[in-house]
Amino acid sequence: MTTLLVASTGGHLKQLHRLHERLEGVEGPYRWATFDTAQSRSLLADEEVDFVPFVGGRDPLNVLRNAQHAHAILSRHAIEAVVSTGSAVALPFFALGRGRRLRCHYIESAARTEGPSITGSLIGRIQGVNMYAQYRPWAFERGWYYGGSVFDSYEALEAGHPVERLAKVVVTLGTYRGYEFPRLVLRLLEILPPEAEVLWQTGETDVTELGLKGEFAIPERDLTEAMREADVVIAHAGVGATLAALEVGKCPVLVPRRLGFEEHVDDHQTQIATELGRRRLAVSVEADQLSLEHLIEAAGKQVKVAPEPPSFELVGPSSGSTARPEPGASARV
Repeated sequence: MTTLLVASTGGHLKQLHRLHERLEGVEGPYRWATFDTAQSRSLLADEEVDFVPFVGGRDPLNVLRNAQHAHAILSRHAIEAVVSTGSAVALPFFALGRGRRLRCHYIESAARTEGPSITGSLIGRIQGVNMYAQYRPWAFERGWYYGGSVFDSYEALEAGHPVERLAKVVVTLGTYRGYEFPRLVLRLLEILPPEAEVLWQTGETDVTELGLKGEFAIPERDLTEAMREADVVIAHAGVGATLAALEVGKCPVLVPRRLGFEEHVDDHQTQIATELGRRRLAVSVEADQLSLEHLIEAAGKQVKVAPEPPSFELVGPSSGSTARPEPGASARV
């Protein structure tokens, strides 16, 4: 029997890829359902993958389109359980999966530090799906299981190394469709040392008139290697970009996209930046306040990756459970 792992590309896929080998309560072999992008082809190069149509934010039409793909995948393969970190692409898989009495587990994104996403709220209405938060306070308030956080794998080191100049810089704005982030690009052009070698992963942000050579998307392995060699990583406050930097021991500079500037569907990136700043795993700063000093500060910090991260225990009987935990109960990571 197979466990199906479902996620949108970007931070959702990066989280599930990081978490899936820590899951206890489901077993491989694993099969993936996600979008066809440079990231997914690179990250899942050695995996069994079904590519499904893209679903954007607030995109009910493409959620419905994916129902036929979900039905085909669940029918074609011997699926025993479905696990997802979101986002909306997961809805038809859970709805149809529960109709088949499959075990279904939804892990809310680490981006949601204050409460569930719209997708999480909708999936919570599907009877028998086990729901997990990555933050303890709101999990118990809302009756979800607490599962720890994907960020628990990382630790800020006390001793860093002083940096006086930036020779190599990676800037990544993510690949979320339909939203640009020119404020960060323009600010960086004001403060970056002219001699610095900069790799620009710009996604939807058009930088042609700025004389920059930007890449819409860079394969996962290439981007990871560039981050490893960089003095500093500067990123929009997306979970995927953040995890990529942390995995190679970098303390990234996180700059949240803002709804007020039409840079994202909401202000959840401020939650990510605040949480990572609290953990001392990132330097968090707004675009208009970003300075060269912030970049130098982050370049001097280091992050340790846990060699054996704790397990993520999934709960519920084989057919799924309609029950929610009592306050104080938890599924620990």
